Amino acid sequence: MSVSDGRPVTRVVVGVSGSSGSLTALRRAAAEARHRRAELWPVLAWQPPGGHLAAHRLPEASVAGEDHERLARRTLLSALRDVFGDSGADLPVRARVARDAPGRALVGIAGRADDLLVVGAGRRGPLGRALWPSVGRYCLAHAACPVLAVPPSPLQAALARARRRNRWRLRLDTGHLEREFASVPPDV
Repeated sequence: MSVSDGRPVTRVVVGVSGSSGSLTALRRAAAEARHRRAELWPVLAWQPPGGHLAAHRLPEASVAGEDHERLARRTLLSALRDVFGDSGADLPVRARVARDAPGRALVGIAGRADDLLVVGAGRRGPLGRALWPSVGRYCLAHAACPVLAVPPSPLQAALARARRRNRWRLRLDTGHLEREFASVPPDV
């Protein structure tokens, strides 16, 4: 752990999955880290298929686990490259890959009171909330530090609608998209 004047350096821990919502959260976390003169800790958490018990029982699961960890590292590096480009970030970054449930991993890493935990707050309907537990809600309920839940970009919903129309081979109303894009502030 880095120290400055004998005090621990403040950390901004951010959950990264490679999704567009997590990239938005990573951008916001980088801005917060710059503002606070803190270290940025992007974390990608993963679990073996079938959970930890299945990984311990099956010998071939350990080989598959190594493949999944390698994929997780590649996904994290790709997300960092997407946000910061090939030149890298202009702040100290300590990327982590954790083998655990995403919420537990993030809360465990951001365990100090002076940390800031940044998570994406994706929009999901009732069915999505029932099938996939929310990492953001878990972090808000269990974190020992402040949590910043970053909403998705307003353009994300428009992009999802355009993809659905494309999947169903429906005509795309570009006038509607143009009006929607014009209503979004330029800094988003």
